[in-house]
Amino acid sequence: MGLVRHLLGREWVDRDGAPHPIMSWDILVVLPYNTQVGRLRQALPDGVEAGTVDKFQGREAPVVIYTMATSTPDDMPRDMTFLFSLNRFNVATSRAQALVVLVCSRALLTVACRTPGQMRLANAMARFVEMATGVVE
Repeated sequence: MGLVRHLLGREWVDRDGAPHPIMSWDILVVLPYNTQVGRLRQALPDGVEAGTVDKFQGREAPVVIYTMATSTPDDMPRDMTFLFSLNRFNVATSRAQALVVLVCSRALLTVACRTPGQMRLANAMARFVEMATGVVE
């Protein structure tokens, strides 16, 4: 995974202002689906952990990469309430001590919502992207 290799060795600053190089054990990769976890682990450098939100509940790391693992709304293995769950999104992004990287397709930011509840779900991720710095097309 090129993103992980790009981050390794870069500097992060802890809450006391001390700089540290990003090491493999400083990165958590969070995915929504168990099926992708095994496949992704094979591609990650040694020491980088990958798992679902449930695995990392209560843990923190300097860097969290939250990958949606779905290209389009039509490809979602489950309904929108699972992939866009506010609780899952909050747990995934709040694990980071310094940096959160959201990896998702632009198509997921323009998902067609059919109910006000779906609009709330989609809005959380869209707002996160809107407020983020370093958004890459």
